[in-house]
Amino acid sequence: MPTMNTPFETNLFRHLSQFFADHHYLLLADQKQFRKITPTGFQNVIFSPSFYQDEIWVDILFGTRNQQIEQIAQQFLRNAPEFRDHANTTIVALGKFRDTPYFRYKLKPDESTETLCRDVESFFRKDGFAFLDKHGSIDAIDTLLNSQPDQPCKFLYNQTHRCYKGLIAAHLNHNPRFDGLIDRYRLELQRQTQNPHEQLQFERLIAYLLHYSAN
Repeated sequence: MPTMNTPFETNLFRHLSQFFADHHYLLLADQKQFRKITPTGFQNVIFSPSFYQDEIWVDILFGTRNQQIEQIAQQFLRNAPEFRDHANTTIVALGKFRDTPYFRYKLKPDESTETLCRDVESFFRKDGFAFLDKHGSIDAIDTLLNSQPDQPCKFLYNQTHRCYKGLIAAHLNHNPRFDGLIDRYRLELQRQTQNPHEQLQFERLIAYLLHYSAN
């Protein structure tokens, strides 16, 4: 559920609001993110601070939502109804994107956020916005999620959701490897969980897709 922002978060968002506004992102403070609406869904940048006794760690995540994929996926995933319209299709931490997966910004409680903000702006100007602009389409998401089906995908935290969303993207994109992906992700789900409900839901998704035709 949405939470109140701390003074640190309020200050951070205040410093970054104009930069993101210049790129057509609006601040959704209660969800700790900047979001840009697109023809296919949205792009967002999420700030996730952790507060310790003498240090603040800030993780930054960014990704996309493809509405067509999510309209199908959310029928089969166990997300709470109030979160379904806000679910990302892809999401990656800034550190993981840079291949430094344990990276966090670390600040003292009284330290200025200027260096953090400058680095964030530089990253999105150079790489982040271009990546987001490129990876909102079904074709691009199909490639992101399904190019290496035997490996964990770094562009989604929940690898169970990767099986669902990867398969949906493959079907919508008429991926010729669709039948093979059914077998691969079915096995992957069996490896991840012994929950029969989860496996049944995935079989329901497969049946749905085999009879689904996009208008």
